[in-house]
Amino acid sequence: MIAREPEVTVGNGSMNFMFIITFILLAIAVLASLFFGLKNVFSTPEGLKRTAIGVGGLIVVGILSYVFASGTDVSIEAMERKTGILTDESTIKTIGTFLNMFFILTIIAVGSMILPGVKKMFNK
Repeated sequence: MIAREPEVTVGNGSMNFMFIITFILLAIAVLASLFFGLKNVFSTPEGLKRTAIGVGGLIVVGILSYVFASGTDVSIEAMERKTGILTDESTIKTIGTFLNMFFILTIIAVGSMILPGVKKMFNK
């Protein structure tokens, strides 16, 4: 509704003021969540240990994803023709790395939801 009115645009002073307030509130929320999150991590040795294990696991998944990405999955010329963007083998390898990371993390997430249910089913 706002975009249809010619006198109320992004260049309008009141709209700019609303965007500024929004960005200020977003910055406050991000800083507060980072501060309290880091405070909770560093407040106990157990929290620091769990965070280090999580970050280490993510690094291992990233390294495995990079190793399994070949970079030769698609033809570079075909990719350039289709997208119109200059592409090289490292770009394709990066895309493959992130896809592999997504698949591995999805399998871990689904497994961590299904495994306890299956375990509980066989323990009864």
